[in-house]
Amino acid sequence: MGDRSYLVHDGQVALVVDPQRDIDRLLAVLEADGVRLTHVLETHIHNDYVTGGLALAQATGASYLVNGEDEVSFDRTPITDGDTVQVGSRMRIRAIATPGHTFTHLSYALSDGEEPYAVFTGGSLLYGATGRPDLLGEQHTDALVRHQHASAHRLASELPDAAEVYPTHGFGPFCSATQSEATASTIGQEKRSNPVLTQDEETYVRELLHGLGPWPAYYAQMGPANAGGPTAPDLSPVQEADAIELRRRIEAGEWVVDLRSRTAFAAGHALGTFNFGLDGAFSTYLGWLIEWGTPVTLLGETVEDVATAQRELVRIGIDRPAARATGGPEEWAVDELGRFPVATFAELAQVRHHREVVVLDVRRADEHEGAAIAGAVNIPIHELPRRVAEVPAGEVWVHCASGYRASVAASFVAAAGRTPVAIDDSFDNAEQVGLHLVRPDDTGAAERADA
Repeated sequence: MGDRSYLVHDGQVALVVDPQRDIDRLLAVLEADGVRLTHVLETHIHNDYVTGGLALAQATGASYLVNGEDEVSFDRTPITDGDTVQVGSRMRIRAIATPGHTFTHLSYALSDGEEPYAVFTGGSLLYGATGRPDLLGEQHTDALVRHQHASAHRLASELPDAAEVYPTHGFGPFCSATQSEATASTIGQEKRSNPVLTQDEETYVRELLHGLGPWPAYYAQMGPANAGGPTAPDLSPVQEADAIELRRRIEAGEWVVDLRSRTAFAAGHALGTFNFGLDGAFSTYLGWLIEWGTPVTLLGETVEDVATAQRELVRIGIDRPAARATGGPEEWAVDELGRFPVATFAELAQVRHHREVVVLDVRRADEHEGAAIAGAVNIPIHELPRRVAEVPAGEVWVHCASGYRASVAASFVAAAGRTPVAIDDSFDNAEQVGLHLVRPDDTGAAERADA
């Protein structure tokens, strides 16, 4: 999901910053290290996952620190810009207002009484990037992106270069405005390399806004859930379903989700099931594509696979699957299995020499506009469930950038009664094998792409 939770202790007492929903992981660390949790801190009301902060504080008796300006429906210890909190005898936290990702965002500088040696920056200053400024609505984006620039400069001016930076976001898609491969950094490193600290405000604003793409639809559910005070999740096993029950659920319009790899799914699956493999961004794409509130049944090869999926789903507020089944497709199907071919871009190039096929590109619109196979139809993956009827008649070859989204899309095309071919290959190979790509600077690119 691209998020981190932090636990810091001095051997006796501990603090936690931005815990995710499944707090049993943090409780296990506290027990293993023999320390007592005294403070749980939120940098902001999160827009991309459900917090475990309130539940963790209630389970341990810790103080729950949330910005006093945030409108929430639970008791919290209010904290605001400039407040300092002593944690045990050796750790001190100072709140620093860093609006930009949200209006009430706080960062927390950690010190031992001297100058800060670490800062928890939430969705403010990330590794080589900043948090998105557009999650609160288009009407706030311009103000927030300018706040983001000022906040980053405040951190850079108030903290020493050696202070280590610990962001919550930025390790995966969508809550970061841009991406970085870094896994650690300091204020000094960010001063040298982060665009927010190397560019003037207008350049930063222009380039960041130009690069923003769509974000997962389920984000709209996260802010209200977090302001309401989420309870601890129930990760206990759900009821088992047999093949007849699975068929009933599919026919009722519920989602029955196959967690296996894309190659395993293509080789054989229960008709009408959707493939969101655990080997990719499972919860992000499931949460993005599903109509919120639709019952979900999970199919996994093992009990452990289903448990992993349950854990990922509670982090985005899908608390209890309707049912589960384990084993394989032969046990999940009441009739014949569905199958479809898996291919490469080289095979697509060969096929196009002999017959006309539909090329369905399920990458985001900005990816498609950057470079696309000539003649490809672009229906972004997050729009496909409601637009699958728009897929042109014919043999449908589905591709994305690497194969994961293509398999998800192919399962929707198959569930609609079509027989897709899923391209399990890197888009970087498309041009190398002879497929003609159109780009924005090509003369007539738009006409050829729509042809």
